[in-house]
Formats: sequence, structure tokens, C-alpha cells
Amino acid sequence: MPVDPQVQALLDEMRELGAKPFEALTVAEARAAAWSFAELQGVPEAVASVEYTFVPGPRAELPARIYTPEGSGPFPGLVYFHGSGWVVLNIAICDTTMRALANSTGCKVVAVNYQKAPEHPFPTPFEDCWAATNWVFEHAEELQLDPSRIGVIGDSAGGNLAAAVALRARDEGARDEGAPKLAFQALIYPAVEHGWDTGSMHENAEGYLLQRESMRWFWNHYLPDKSLKDDWRVSPLAAADHSGLPPTFIATAEFDPLRDDGRRYHAKLHDAGVPVTYVEYDGMIHGFYWMQGVCDGAKRLHADLAEAILEVLQPARAVKVG
Repeated sequence: MPVDPQVQALLDEMRELGAKPFEALTVAEARAAAWSFAELQGVPEAVASVEYTFVPGPRAELPARIYTPEGSGPFPGLVYFHGSGWVVLNIAICDTTMRALANSTGCKVVAVNYQKAPEHPFPTPFEDCWAATNWVFEHAEELQLDPSRIGVIGDSAGGNLAAAVALRARDEGARDEGAPKLAFQALIYPAVEHGWDTGSMHENAEGYLLQRESMRWFWNHYLPDKSLKDDWRVSPLAAADHSGLPPTFIATAEFDPLRDDGRRYHAKLHDAGVPVTYVEYDGMIHGFYWMQGVCDGAKRLHADLAEAILEVLQPARAVKVG
């Protein structure tokens, strides 16, 4: 099908305003331009509380926001790693989306501002996300979280980090009773393999917000040492074994260079016996998770995501809603 009319209108507006692709910008310019995503998410919803805090990482204190929905604990929890190409975005930009996520799922959401490349290339963002996940489990009681109902969620580069964290949690859990035991993972158009030569990379190389050369630009900042490209922490698709991962929701967009990453990761998990739900959204482009304010397709994704989360982390509420 063609690009969704609401999405096409957005792309046309960006073109008229002279917006440049990420690869044509400096890092500083790209970070400034990324603030425009905040305007696409709609009106921020009220939640019971938002706490601003810092999570200890291996090299720095990491800013975090904790979104608590109405209700009483212990809550199920979601640790959120935002999209960014590992370079450009931050938790303030995705505030509206995190509020909606907390309200639609009844989960307490911990959004983590991991450090970015090129100042902090691999493995720092991954290690930050792993440390933050451990912190959430270690502080589950004071956070009023049920440690048996905590998952990770990430979009784009954040999906890469969430997938890698889930792999490590599975491996650590086999050796250490104290390791995080994730109950769920949600991967929104994740980048799960280093490179820019899949079919969808070429089919959607230009004109759909994220471009093939944008991904080359992002990957080169995140992974200057190409000898590590097949490390599963860089390319979760390259992991030797995908069995034993938690129930998973994967979303992709039809006109996205990263579409085939999500498709292939779904196939890997399915073949490994992991309970996995996969939805490809026709007419959508990369980044549409953050477009609830302007795109009905984004609203469909949010509803599908909430349903998948509820079924695993709040089954009683899912039955009641259904």
C-alpha cells in the first residue's frame, strides 16, 4: 500500500521546511533537530506522579524518569530505552509517550537516559542499560514493583539495547539466581544487526525520514570498531541462541529501512520457541511510535502494544478490559 496519508502529509511538511536527513547534519545539529519529535506526540497525559532521579551506571550517573500510573502497588514495571540512533535523543523528548505507556498498561515505567555516541560509543550505552535494569530489580521493593512482572521496551536503537539486555539477562539468569529475570520485551522497529544492506534498507533508502545513509551515519558513530559488528551485544540477531527469552512483542513499519531487522528477529525467536507477537504496520515509517498526536497508525501501535503488555504483565486486567 502507499504511505499513509497522515504520514505523507508530515513528510511533505518536513520537505517544505527544508529538513535535512541526519547524515547531512553535525551531531549537535541532529540533536537539536530531534526535539521536533516532542511536538508529534500529542497532549501529555496526567499520571499519578513523575519522579526525576539518577541511576548509577558503570561510568556515570544516568538521568531517569519514573512514571507511576494511578492505582496501588506493587506495580508491574517497564524499563524503557528510547530511540536515538545511539546518538541524538533523550528522555525529555519522549515524555508524552512514556506517560501514555504508563496509563495504557498500568505499569510503572522507568525511562533511562543512557549515554550517547560518539562521545560514548559501544559498549557504554549497552552497559548503561544493563546497569539500569539491574538497579530497577535491586530497588523493586522501594519502587513498589513486582519483580516477577518487569519487562524491557525500546524503539529503534533502544530496541537494539533492549534486545541485548534481554539476551544478557537470560544468560546471567542461568548462572546467577540474583540476575534480573525479565518477564517481557517489546521491540519497536529495532536495529538488531549491524549493517545497511538488507532488502528494506535498499527499498526504503530515501524519502521516509530515516534513510539508509542515516543508518550508516548512526552505526559509524556507535561502533567505530567494525571488528565487533557480530558481537551479540551489537547485533542481537547474531546471538548463537535465542531460546529462553521472555514473551516478546515486535513491531515494524512498512516503509522503514529497519523493517527487515524486525522481521528477521521475529523469525529467530519464533524458531527458537519464544512466544512472540509480530505486527508490521502498513503505510508507516520509522519513528511513528512517537507520532500519536498526528497519526492514527501510531495510536494503533500503542493500543496493540498495551494489549500485548497487559496479557503478560497484567492478565487479570487484560481479561477485564477484553
